[in-house]
Amino acid sequence: MMPLLFANVDEEYVIRKVKGKPEMKKHLEDLGFTPGGTVTVVSKNGGNLIVRVKESRLALDRELAMKIDV
Repeated sequence: MMPLLFANVDEEYVIRKVKGKPEMKKHLEDLGFTPGGTVTVVSKNGGNLIVRVKESRLALDRELAMKIDV
């Protein structure tokens, strides 16, 4: 298991765990980051990520990407 921040571009990963305070976990889960779901890193730029989750593309900063384990 590793934080999403360290995932390789263009590889699909299974989300294992979402960490953080309850309100942060709820926010990430509302965006589609649920354990058992999949996520693909589309691109990285200076610690920020563009990811594909549930047919959508989202931008995550470094802090949020560290709270999602794959």
